[in-house]
Amino acid sequence: MVTLITNGIKITVETAFEGTYFKNQVTQYAFSYHITIENHSKDQVQLLARHWDIYDALYPRESVDGEGVVGKKPILKSGETYTYSSGCLLYAPHGSMSGYFTMINFTTTKMFNVTVPAFYLNAEYALN
Repeated sequence: MVTLITNGIKITVETAFEGTYFKNQVTQYAFSYHITIENHSKDQVQLLARHWDIYDALYPRESVDGEGVVGKKPILKSGETYTYSSGCLLYAPHGSMSGYFTMINFTTTKMFNVTVPAFYLNAEYALN
């Protein structure tokens, strides 16, 4: 588990290896990640977008941008928490992800980025 606080928003990430899949004679490794977003600021905020940098040990970095998370743009009042789960497929049993969420502060009407700390995706059986 990794945790980081940016501008009063705490991000916690937990990961799990979900299994190996074979598709078109290619092995892929499935990982899930569970993210908890906690609003420790005094203001109400909304998550608008996400940016991910995905590192696969066998391929160059891939960047992914999109609106919200898992089809939602959660609003968090001060003290509230939002948790969601998602996942990714890698071609190697090792990799990592990092990124940020773009949010808006409803009090100041300013947008800001919240860093998602780098987290590792590792198939346990492949670790030394």
